[in-house]
Amino acid sequence: MKRLVLLAGFLPLCAALPAAEPLLDLKLVAEGFVSPLICESLPGGGGALIVGDQPGTAHVVGQDGKVREQLFLDLRPKMTKLNKGFDERGLLGLAFHPKFKDNGRFYVCYSAPRRSTAPADWDHTMNISEFMVMKGDHSVADPGSERVLLAIDQPYFNHNGGSIAFGPDGFLYIASGDGGNAHDIDAPNRKTRGPLGNGQDLQTLMGKILRIDVDSGHPYGIPKDNPFADGKKGKPEIYAYGVRNPWRMSFDMGGDRKLIWGEVGQTMYEEVNVGKKGGNYGWNIREARHGFDPQNPKAVPDKPKTGHLGEPLIDPILEYKNIKGYPKDPDAWGTSITGGFVYRGTAIPTLVGKYIFGDWQAVWPLPGGALFVGTPPKSKTDTQWTMDRLKLTGSSDEKAKNEGKLKGFIVAFGQDAEGEVYVLTNDKNGLVEQTGKVWKLVAK
Repeated sequence: MKRLVLLAGFLPLCAALPAAEPLLDLKLVAEGFVSPLICESLPGGGGALIVGDQPGTAHVVGQDGKVREQLFLDLRPKMTKLNKGFDERGLLGLAFHPKFKDNGRFYVCYSAPRRSTAPADWDHTMNISEFMVMKGDHSVADPGSERVLLAIDQPYFNHNGGSIAFGPDGFLYIASGDGGNAHDIDAPNRKTRGPLGNGQDLQTLMGKILRIDVDSGHPYGIPKDNPFADGKKGKPEIYAYGVRNPWRMSFDMGGDRKLIWGEVGQTMYEEVNVGKKGGNYGWNIREARHGFDPQNPKAVPDKPKTGHLGEPLIDPILEYKNIKGYPKDPDAWGTSITGGFVYRGTAIPTLVGKYIFGDWQAVWPLPGGALFVGTPPKSKTDTQWTMDRLKLTGSSDEKAKNEGKLKGFIVAFGQDAEGEVYVLTNDKNGLVEQTGKVWKLVAK
């Protein structure tokens, strides 16, 4: 009888214990790419993925992990010549129209040769283009169907941004970097910038998050509630500004469908931002939550609270120190942020609603990225998230298991229609060799 009483008293305690966290690992899905920057489900494709490779090809990957010989899209004939070494140009973004199954339309962002109207000493032109798939086959694009919607001339090969995504409002969002080089300032040895730098200059599309309507206007329409829709105080395409180098941007598939991106800092800090219409994110007068002096980038002056129009500056939801700026600081977790996705899958319940992202190269100067996880605040009035390393507790590699550090560079993340998250890597610091891989974050 006593034994029965003890068991009865023990049962509620067992019920109160939290479920054990699953062991996490990465499962290889596909390989043979150079530098895969895009991974998303092909709508109506029976679970197939589209993987966009930076040199200009988009591939269909079946559920069995096999890469089909027939390309989904080949942009190489349309692209500017890329470096064999490090390069930030290429096929940078791809987004399917919300009604793709019906209309067969999709959009890409890629680096085209410098157009004739661009300054002669500028590097290239970034195109945002619409394509159609072949009639009767949604797994192959019609190469002759291109319609260039927006062309942004680029002074340098870097800081292009290039992520594109459709928001819950049906509009196309475009991440546009500040044009490259460093510090975003106008100087004798720099290609033309205004006195404010591109990030703060409302008369340029560089250093911005843009929003356009691909279903109206010619070649596109301007959403009526864009902050400068009438074009009087700024470019009508601008949705948010004060952006340096937004490296990978996405929308949360659930929750409040927030727009979120990782922003590569200059020297001292890396950051994650949540998009707010009309928001000024501070670059180049701030780096993350800190003041920035473009003439002395390591000084970290007092941070300004407003932009040049007196508007408030938006704080990032997360930041971490850069190893190059803080070489001996244990809280310096990387050198260049790689934005990711909010996890909305079912395989790992403990990660639902959390932001999975990483750093391209977390062990300077050696290759090897790191995985991070951002957790939103419990209070809706709190805007600051918490950040931790995403440890691959089921991995046989000790660095991955204990610190979430990988042997390859983390160049991008992906997400399928089920909300599962993918990690995209390569082993070389450049567009050489086919060392690019697509991994799926899994529970063991």
